[in-house]
Amino acid sequence: MKTASALRELRDLRNTLKGTLGLVPTMGYLHEGHLSLVRRSKAECDHTAASIFVNPTQFGPSEDLSRYPRDMPRDLALLEAEGVDLVWTPTPDVVYPPDFQTWITVEKVSQPLEGAHRQGHFRGVATVVAKLFNAFTPDRAYFGQKDAQQVVVIRQMARDLNFPLEIVVCPTVREDDGLALSSRNAYLKPDERKAATVLYRALICAQEAFEAGERDAGRLRAIMSSTIAAEPLAREDYVSVAGPETLAELDSVERGALFSIAVRIGATRLIDNFLLETSNSKSQTFNGDE
Repeated sequence: MKTASALRELRDLRNTLKGTLGLVPTMGYLHEGHLSLVRRSKAECDHTAASIFVNPTQFGPSEDLSRYPRDMPRDLALLEAEGVDLVWTPTPDVVYPPDFQTWITVEKVSQPLEGAHRQGHFRGVATVVAKLFNAFTPDRAYFGQKDAQQVVVIRQMARDLNFPLEIVVCPTVREDDGLALSSRNAYLKPDERKAATVLYRALICAQEAFEAGERDAGRLRAIMSSTIAAEPLAREDYVSVAGPETLAELDSVERGALFSIAVRIGATRLIDNFLLETSNSKSQTFNGDE
């Protein structure tokens, strides 16, 4: 496995990889969710690359940039064990050199949900992902369904800017009790870890109501909210029943919807979602040339 921190070094190494390249962008502190993306890439591409970069521009001033979990030696060992060919580990000054002035703003789909609660977050996400696409020139890039709005934003950005790559969205990986894997789970104290299953439970309750025939989106949101309210350690940021491509809130659900949720458990903020009427076992792809 080759590693690089400088952009020129990365590009030189990337040019030695012939055939198709899959990219797995990460912020490190890797877990099974990240590794599932790596395995999918290896199954579909001749070579697999990853990035490890805690992107400062997607964190707000009151968010957890300084304490975001990091363990570079462990991350590199995990990626090498999975057979990754190339890893980029830039520092912030490499990604955002002095006098950096250019930002990518994806407008409508960045505004609701996480965008409404984390001002500037998706500007940072879209910009860094575009820079990763330019740096690696991958044929495919792999993302997890857990960050559903991020997927929508990146798809829109890739489409609008004509990136010649395929975006592959892979199923959320969960613990046995349903909690979606996240690097931020490391923040949870034992009682908070137990309470954090409320996200999955809320989504399941809404899904069961949907499967039983409930189509009123307001009532489905209320089911999620009441489930969260019953957990003493949980505080709702939002619940949503929205169109999976536009993220516009729905009045009724007829042909599927994205159920998404953000909850604070103590000082830790967690997100999760279900994509209804689309099998969670199937990935979704988008080609930026289309």
